[in-house]
Amino acid sequence: MRWRDTGRSSNLEDRRGGGGRRAGGIGLVGIVLALGISFFTGVNPLEILGVVGTVADGGSAAPEAAPIEDAAEEPMVRFLSSALDDAQHTWRELLAQEGQQYPDAKLVLFRQTVNSACGNASSAMGPFYCPGDQKVYIDLEFYDQLERSYGAPGDFAQVYVLAHEIGHHVQHVLGTERAMRQAQQANPSQRNALSVAMELQADCYAGVWANRVAKRGDLEAGDIEEGLGAASAVGDDRLQQQARGEVNPESFTHGSSAQRMQWFRVGFESGMPGRCDTFR
Repeated sequence: MRWRDTGRSSNLEDRRGGGGRRAGGIGLVGIVLALGISFFTGVNPLEILGVVGTVADGGSAAPEAAPIEDAAEEPMVRFLSSALDDAQHTWRELLAQEGQQYPDAKLVLFRQTVNSACGNASSAMGPFYCPGDQKVYIDLEFYDQLERSYGAPGDFAQVYVLAHEIGHHVQHVLGTERAMRQAQQANPSQRNALSVAMELQADCYAGVWANRVAKRGDLEAGDIEEGLGAASAVGDDRLQQQARGEVNPESFTHGSSAQRMQWFRVGFESGMPGRCDTFR
């Protein structure tokens, strides 16, 4: 992806120097377990992962020092800053066409663990958006894992992840997230299906942004394939197969690899948010 280095975004919040407890023992199995417990208990999975992380570390929550600056990560920080500002500029324009204001989200970079308005989270949770504080949380180490463990390399794979989380912010701004939570409470049997629809819409919104990038000529050969590869890599079926060797579609919360690629394509090919109605 062609990008212009405009420095660090004013919407970037860098907490990488805050240290934190390592939670490397959680892994994919821990994530799937936490999501399963959340489904049956209604407890925020971020809170569950905090407990799992403590157990994985032998019950210790002692902070561990982390470097305040890492020069090797600075190019990625600036790249993500550029993509963040670009995606939010796109959504500001798109929502303005509908008479809707778009308040910017913040991007929080952290290491290992982080506190958010949605609770404590470890890097094992992966990137996430918290509607409580309207912030996207990413540990840059996730991108190494995306390439090494999930087989999804490339710079556009990285910005697909960010654009997906910004898609959740758009849902929050439009009231979709609140309506979905209310529907889940009213009809618990549809909790997972509604969650899948929510995640697939965020994938579609990521594709809408990619459409804008393509129209101005900033996509390079292989970029869309990288985005689709990332969407496929984080499909529920693939993650479950990796974690426990079997797939249970009834427990899906984000959608299958095929679904996630399909809805990214819908957004990319149409460039129209209105085509992203995954709840029908």
